[in-house]
Amino acid sequence: MRTIEMEIALMKHFKFLQNVIVPNVKWGMVLGGTPLHECDLLVLSKSNYATEIEIKVDKGDLLKDKAKSHNHKHPYIKFLYFAVPEKLKEVALNNIPERAGLLVVSKRLISNTYYDDYYIYHIDVVKPAIRNPKTQKWSFEDKNKLMRLGTMRIYNLKKKILKLYEKPI
Repeated sequence: MRTIEMEIALMKHFKFLQNVIVPNVKWGMVLGGTPLHECDLLVLSKSNYATEIEIKVDKGDLLKDKAKSHNHKHPYIKFLYFAVPEKLKEVALNNIPERAGLLVVSKRLISNTYYDDYYIYHIDVVKPAIRNPKTQKWSFEDKNKLMRLGTMRIYNLKKKILKLYEKPI
């Protein structure tokens, strides 16, 4: 399974119509004087609390994550989840931080005689995340900064799509 498929499934699972969800938050977020580490997917709820989802699609990347010095800890992250395909479920259970939840993403091909075939995605909450009891709410300004980063992602994706349209067939 590809990362982009997992991102789409996770965005739906975490209700992108209700929450601010931004992929690939890598820079530009300093919260309470502490820079935010790289987050594969960051979900900011309507109540202004954040959930980080770390996406892993291969075993090597999952195991390498343990070496990160920040250990996915930040005072503005309330919950931490790792999301993996079914094949990494057991490896993840044995290697993610104790406080981290585990989400397993699977996909199923739906064959349709009238329309094109398509996939549906399912997310199984294998292990719930443990809430960070000292989590701080995001300020209005920080929420706006995150939304601005999300807008930049949309802009860059649309530029890439446009380049695909411009390629001769």
